Amino acid sequence: MRYPDREVLSTRTQLLTFNNILPGHSWNTLDSDFILSTTNPLLSLIHFQHCKVLGTDPIDIDKAEDRQKFSEILDSIGVDQPAWKELTSVADAERFADEVSYPVLVRPSYVLSGAAMTVIRSKDELKDKLEAASNVSPDHPVVITKFIEGAEEIDVDAVGSNGKLIIHAVSEHVEQAGVHSGDATLVLPPASLDQTTMDRVKEIAVKVAKAWSITGPFNMQIIKADDPNGGLPALKVIECNLRASRSFPFVSKVLGINFIDVATKALVGRDVPEPTDLMAIKRDYLATKVPQFSWTRLAGADPFLGVEMSSTGEIACFGKDLVEAYWASLQSTMNFRMPEPGEGLLFGGDITKESLTKIVDYLSPLGYKLYAAEPEVKTFLESSAKNNVSVEVIEFPTEDKRALREVFQKYDIRGVFNLAQARGKTVLDVDYVMRRNAVDFGVPLFMEPKTAELFAQCMSVKLPRKEGIPSEVRRWSDFIGGKPL
Repeated sequence: MRYPDREVLSTRTQLLTFNNILPGHSWNTLDSDFILSTTNPLLSLIHFQHCKVLGTDPIDIDKAEDRQKFSEILDSIGVDQPAWKELTSVADAERFADEVSYPVLVRPSYVLSGAAMTVIRSKDELKDKLEAASNVSPDHPVVITKFIEGAEEIDVDAVGSNGKLIIHAVSEHVEQAGVHSGDATLVLPPASLDQTTMDRVKEIAVKVAKAWSITGPFNMQIIKADDPNGGLPALKVIECNLRASRSFPFVSKVLGINFIDVATKALVGRDVPEPTDLMAIKRDYLATKVPQFSWTRLAGADPFLGVEMSSTGEIACFGKDLVEAYWASLQSTMNFRMPEPGEGLLFGGDITKESLTKIVDYLSPLGYKLYAAEPEVKTFLESSAKNNVSVEVIEFPTEDKRALREVFQKYDIRGVFNLAQARGKTVLDVDYVMRRNAVDFGVPLFMEPKTAELFAQCMSVKLPRKEGIPSEVRRWSDFIGGKPL
């Protein structure tokens, strides 16, 4: 028996829901902004059945969800975005990718959690992806954008009213662009964005709110790419969702303003507050939101972060600085055990980047034993580290899980840093085996360069002090000034 694929099944279910349920009810009002984006395609159908929709007009929502319309509007209002094109054949897609250079991002419209988005790094990979996924044609076009590596990602959560920006929050990602925002570590207020960048981000939010006549909540992702000539960094919008995002509770807690309360007032048009720049307020604290993963529930899944969302929860903590907040957040995740000095750390992944070296520079003075599964990693670390470090190459059986468990026990491996650039192509790939079994053995795994560096920095600062309870302990209400949310 052949089962329908997920997209076909979802479409059929939505149409059944629309055709069978709506006529049987006397609804005359629907809120568009607090529903899942899987139902956004239904809003236009509901709208044309004369059901009043609170919030942003469904026609404007479609202009944000449809990648072609979305990109055209950004161009029209002078908001930058990565080079993009809607294409109707594999040959056209290959030509565009050659023009902008690889890597590129292939993405459909109306996506939730990054579903079906893929970063493509070669012509062969692009052809395989497009031919396997669907028949690219005038009826089934695909939008391809230039993927900018090494860029920083910025999250904007905001509320608009009749096209006017009311409040907004700007959070920065620790991870580089390319990690789904739901899997990213958010920092609010941003620890590294200067005032000029903050002002430019607000200007973009103002333009977007006006262009889409937004009433209610919305969320944007913006990438910040440095100018090689020393000019202002480029700010490019990569996505805008005209709905509440999963980060609304986080920004509300951190800034002490209930964003959903403000959004609700905007939706019903009552007691809407005057525009306020929350990011202009100087704060003596920041908070980090870190993801919680459930890799152990998915046997064989590769613990690797990309443009599709993988996390199943999140933890947020406050602190006087980034190190303190991240240190607390990470240790609050489920089953996290801090590697102790004298225990073993295993290294692997991409040796063309400097991240592994930075991590070793932070950790080598603390007395950890350093191990690698491949001689190339050993040579790289010993030759590039600032300190005179010794890295031991250990046996690493990729086909015998029980034997590998004994290796982890023999060398007392309590932490794994694997910074591979791409997923393993086979189940015997050394980096895949290292990541997967770290998860299975309950060993902390760091597989993203920037968060791995930040964790190593935290260890270098915190472990020598052997702190238990921090010197200063504040309640959440104390952080935000003692006022109720």
